[in-house]
Amino acid sequence: MLGLTEIQIAAAIFAALGAAFVRGLAGFGMAILLVPVLGLAIPPREAVVVANWLGLLIGLVGLKKILHASEKTAFQIAGMAVLAVPLGVWLLAAADPSLARLLIALIAFGSFLLVLLPKKPAHYAPGPAETGITGLLSGVLTGFAGMPGPPVVPFYLRREIAPELARASMMTIFLITSLVGVISAFVLGVATVREPAFAAVLFPAVLLGNWLGTLAFGKISDTAWRSFTGLVLGLAALAALLKLLQN
Repeated sequence: MLGLTEIQIAAAIFAALGAAFVRGLAGFGMAILLVPVLGLAIPPREAVVVANWLGLLIGLVGLKKILHASEKTAFQIAGMAVLAVPLGVWLLAAADPSLARLLIALIAFGSFLLVLLPKKPAHYAPGPAETGITGLLSGVLTGFAGMPGPPVVPFYLRREIAPELARASMMTIFLITSLVGVISAFVLGVATVREPAFAAVLFPAVLLGNWLGTLAFGKISDTAWRSFTGLVLGLAALAALLKLLQN
């Protein structure tokens, strides 16, 4: 039913394991790492829907703890993102596959550049406009690229807040956007039965990788965590661009 070779499925499983480990440790990065890799074996629109399915399934793990540990802005961003996800799905359906691969690679690279910008002053509090724009962009990118993270990650990492708060807030947003992404893909006719089937094949690896990453999260310092998240974005951007050039 998947129409993939054993090598392609094995590569996808290993990619899912590594991407989920990053997600468990950093709080983000699974889609940024996984979508460009999956997009080499299946059409980009299918890769996005698979990523949204996996984001939804893994987001339900430890749901209560994540919700209680999140900042209020997480729910505000998620609320705005919900409104914009269908627009992203529509753009994905209309885009040429080659153009979609290019844009997804550029999105991964752009998220890395944003994190390199100077941090906000201590005790900085984002206003309604910044929070709302972050949510809208996250929603569009969820539908189009399966990547709600590029606007959200700099929103939290450029502020002087505890890693636990930033990580939980990002996970809350990604759970909600993944749910809406899956629903929108079905409503707009972008999704088929292939994507949840593929997600089911990859989910055990995602579950294991996320568990290992969560264990590691509690054993590193604030500085090490922030350095790791920046490195993840940089490597993801580089890998996406290199894979794009190879095609």
